[in-house]
Amino acid sequence: MMQKEEAAYTSFADVYDVFMSDIPYGQWHRYVRELLRERGICDGLVCELGCGTGIFTRMLAADGYDMIGADISARMLEIAVEKSAGSDDGILYLLQDMREFELYGTVRAVVCVCDSMNYMLREEDLKKVFSLVNNYLDPRGVFLFDLKTAYYFREKVGDCVITEHREEGSLIWENSYYEEEKINQYDLTLFIREENGMYSKHQETHLQRAYDAKTVTKLLEEAGLAVEAVYDACTKEAPRPDSERIYFVARECRKCRTIL
Repeated sequence: MMQKEEAAYTSFADVYDVFMSDIPYGQWHRYVRELLRERGICDGLVCELGCGTGIFTRMLAADGYDMIGADISARMLEIAVEKSAGSDDGILYLLQDMREFELYGTVRAVVCVCDSMNYMLREEDLKKVFSLVNNYLDPRGVFLFDLKTAYYFREKVGDCVITEHREEGSLIWENSYYEEEKINQYDLTLFIREENGMYSKHQETHLQRAYDAKTVTKLLEEAGLAVEAVYDACTKEAPRPDSERIYFVARECRKCRTIL
């Protein structure tokens, strides 16, 4: 597994919303909003980790939540700010690595969707994120996040090549899944149309890791969070062997003295 010329979500950021237009943000939004409201969180401060171009952040802001969006990609955040320009959504965007994120105070909830947590390649990184979330949650605050499963990486994408062609450019997605390491690698080759009609070539490599629910639950508990539920995506049912995405619902229950 080798990194290519550009870091993840640099050039891809400019065409991310175009090529990811089939992502069911609306369904995810309704589901997460329901989970929050069931737990009494109908307003107040909410932080989204890995907010990207802010699509999901703006949806929650429209529900009346005071949103904070954090992401490691400067270009993704630039696009998010551009999309919020002229609106009164009041979103605060922060350029931060979720393993080191800092907020100005505590929040009622933290959410993370679109498998951003899968980008944590080591258990210690995942636990560090969980510990920071716990630190910045109000007492009994809620943490909601999703993860793609090993089943999805192995059976749905595996070793394959995907191509897409749009007016804005073309995408070649070369996917590889390494079962022993539980690492999924996708190498992106992008041909992006410039204003002069010419196309520029860009390459990025993305790495994600699959985690089993038992390991994630243990790390959450070690970070001071109590797991309330683990669901098959967008349902209230337990994950199945063929679940492609699962959601965790956890609450702050104790503050840890140290953050790794």
